[in-house]
Amino acid sequence: MMEIYRGRRLWVEKDTVALPDGREKEAVIVHPGDAVVILPVEGNECLLIKQWRYPIKEYIFEAPAGTMEDGEDPVITARRELIEETGMDAGTLISRGYLYTTPGFTDERLWLFEARNLTPSNEYGMDDDEIIQPCRFSMNRVKEMIISGEIVDAKTICIFYRCIAGDKNG
Repeated sequence: MMEIYRGRRLWVEKDTVALPDGREKEAVIVHPGDAVVILPVEGNECLLIKQWRYPIKEYIFEAPAGTMEDGEDPVITARRELIEETGMDAGTLISRGYLYTTPGFTDERLWLFEARNLTPSNEYGMDDDEIIQPCRFSMNRVKEMIISGEIVDAKTICIFYRCIAGDKNG
């Protein structure tokens, strides 16, 4: 295993991996660390954020999300990120399992949570490189936005459908 790059949030390595059939293959693996995504729900509405994303140079609608600190429990990360990005705290966080974001080149796991019983928090404060605007939408409107392509963020689409399906097993 050879480290190619190490940054603040992720590292990249090149390795020779053994395939299940016995062959070996060179692979580049990105290790960004695990993250969480939260769908805050109140009645028939959910709270998304409109966020500027500099890699694509545009605003997109997405569910609140964030990176876990080393060894941090996903529930702690979910609560922190929900407060930081929306100004709301959750009385109830329901685990909706996890998913691998892009297992063809990364080991990143994204923990999914549904947030209920929302209340305003005094700890609101996004990171200094974030431009975020919380937005409320009906669940039907979010579904329309996904179908029309107005919502293009994969993690948001996944958490929305995982929550409405009520699948707690991941």
